[in-house]
Amino acid sequence: MKSKKYHLFEVVGIELEYMLVQQESLKISPNVDELFTLKSGSITSDIDNGAISWSNELVAHVVEIKTNGPAADIKKLSQDFYKNIQEINTILKKKGLQLLPTASHPFMNPLTETVLWKHSYSEVYELYNRIFDCKGHGWSNVQSMHINLPFYNDEEFEQLHAAIRILLPIIPALTASSPILEGKTTGVLDTRLEYYKNNQQKIPVMTGKVIPEQVFSKETYHQKIFQPIQKAITPYDKNKILDHLFLNSRGAIARFDRNAIEIRVIDLQECPKADLAVAELIIETLKWMIKNLNLEELKSWHENDLLKIFDQVIKKGDEVILPEIFAELFIFERQEISVKQLWSYIFQNVSFQLSKEAKGSIQIILSEGSLSQRILKVFSKDNSESNVLEIYQQLAGCLAKNQLFQP
Repeated sequence: MKSKKYHLFEVVGIELEYMLVQQESLKISPNVDELFTLKSGSITSDIDNGAISWSNELVAHVVEIKTNGPAADIKKLSQDFYKNIQEINTILKKKGLQLLPTASHPFMNPLTETVLWKHSYSEVYELYNRIFDCKGHGWSNVQSMHINLPFYNDEEFEQLHAAIRILLPIIPALTASSPILEGKTTGVLDTRLEYYKNNQQKIPVMTGKVIPEQVFSKETYHQKIFQPIQKAITPYDKNKILDHLFLNSRGAIARFDRNAIEIRVIDLQECPKADLAVAELIIETLKWMIKNLNLEELKSWHENDLLKIFDQVIKKGDEVILPEIFAELFIFERQEISVKQLWSYIFQNVSFQLSKEAKGSIQIILSEGSLSQRILKVFSKDNSESNVLEIYQQLAGCLAKNQLFQP
């Protein structure tokens, strides 16, 4: 059955990924199948829970909760997600488990703790594992938020894809939440994305440069992105079980099967209130860009030039100084500004469109830094393992209460 087509920003789809961990030690627990069995009475890969649905991921300790189809009102999604998190934590409590937020587990050893999902779709996951070896941080220790935004036709795809490509490099300044792996700081604010760039280097065409190429129509997208992916994967996929639509791993991917673009560069935050605030800001920013900025100038940027900005922001966040020609896209004059200043400028222009809850959350992020920066403020005072455990216990508490982390 063909999916209904929607116009720009008419609906939204949100996906959030969480880790299952033991309550006291926070040790990874590969028991999503047991969670689903306790909820539904049998092992399943998908649970319909009203406005929100639950599903499995590649690894057995990650559960994805997502809007159950396109949602028309983003402003109520924070509470919808939070109710599901409360329900999941109530079920897990009987087993001594809980959900843990952020984009990376601070102690997980993926070589010894990775357990792939063993039920439906397992043949796809096993093939991925044979090709890429999924026992690594870039595969089994990465949790994110995906935002799905609709387009109706090629004209709307052109506008949306052009705006998203330009915005991708500066999003991690707001959303980085992965500064610690295996108990130590990595020196990178968004370590998830650092791994994301490289985890499919065996078949590099699948991820490309993370920033998508300059393609602005369905036909060109198939020629320049889908067809090379299909050609590259064929020698590894003898039984033809992989679909090129799902192999595309760029930071934003076109889903022509449902006429949407999925944004994938956003680290999971500490609670739905923060996740949905970021989603609101990104959506309102894209609306503003499409309405006010020069489309041809947006389209003119090559992915290599955007990647240079992206790489810096992954490492240093909002303090990165932007090329004047990039800042000019937004503020209409050439001047040297930081990513933080640019986001503050954008926020001033779109804040009146945000819900009161989202506006308050974004103000905290802009003033106190990304979640990575806030985590590191506490870590810098005491880098012991016990302090890391305490920080992430607090983050689990933030999720349980739907509150932002403010050290």
